[in-house]
Amino acid sequence: MRLPPMSKSLPPLTWFRAFEAAARHLSFTLAADELGFTQSAISQHVRALEDRLGCQLFVRANRSLQLTDAGRLLVPDVTAAMGLLTQAVRRFIPDGDRAKLTIATSASIAHFVIAPHIAAFTARHPDIALQLITTIWPDDFAASTADIEIRFGAPGVVGAGASLLEPSYLHIVAAPEVAGALAAPVRLTDLRALPLIQAVGLSTGWTALSRRQKLSDRLEADLYVDTHGMAVDLAIAGAGVALTHFQITRNAIQRGDLCEIALPHVPAEEGYYVALKATALPEQQQQFVDWFLEVTKPSPVLGG
Repeated sequence: MRLPPMSKSLPPLTWFRAFEAAARHLSFTLAADELGFTQSAISQHVRALEDRLGCQLFVRANRSLQLTDAGRLLVPDVTAAMGLLTQAVRRFIPDGDRAKLTIATSASIAHFVIAPHIAAFTARHPDIALQLITTIWPDDFAASTADIEIRFGAPGVVGAGASLLEPSYLHIVAAPEVAGALAAPVRLTDLRALPLIQAVGLSTGWTALSRRQKLSDRLEADLYVDTHGMAVDLAIAGAGVALTHFQITRNAIQRGDLCEIALPHVPAEEGYYVALKATALPEQQQQFVDWFLEVTKPSPVLGG
């Protein structure tokens, strides 16, 4: 008798789970206890898999169960596949009983603000696991399901309920060797001889700044980057002078990697905003926000 062709679709995962557990225990009863099924359900799942594959997987006796040659051939691949599925699922389950708080944040904030201080947070709150999701553009947040969002943009872009991270202003920074080569007092026009670095998307860039200062020969950026963090990295590397956000430069200045050029601060039309989202972890959410606002509060050394 000729068997009908096997369907191209895979058998249900439940059938494979029943087979794998039964093969491991050589018992439908023990497999049922492990998976939370009845012994009859395990037997039916295995029988259905045998029918689909067109071969017998077990030799059934009154009180024993043995694998056939086909069953022995199938066991390694099914065991490996179940292991891969288990490993894949584990990545999304918090370790132990710790709460996992998800933070979607500007890449610059993650690198220059959170990373330098995160050890203090984890030491203070060892019961909280953090997942950091970095973003660049505002629409990146639409794909995230975060407990907290730290966005960069104008008030109309960051959304309702977002609080501005202060102080919020732009200033001009450079590596110590670049800043030290400028004669005091520094004028805006003195910077023409240096490469000018600017993040794209700023309402107030080098050209707008020189227009405000009523310079006849306006300044223009030489290097455009997509984040304030990249502007800071280039400035630290000595690639030029950067017009960038205080919240991203403050730690580099405190470490001595950057110097602030003695020119007036520029009010930032776009800033960093913190938004609290609906969450199952309101207490942990507030603990992170309290810590974050603590590490970003104005520094008397930098003048806030």
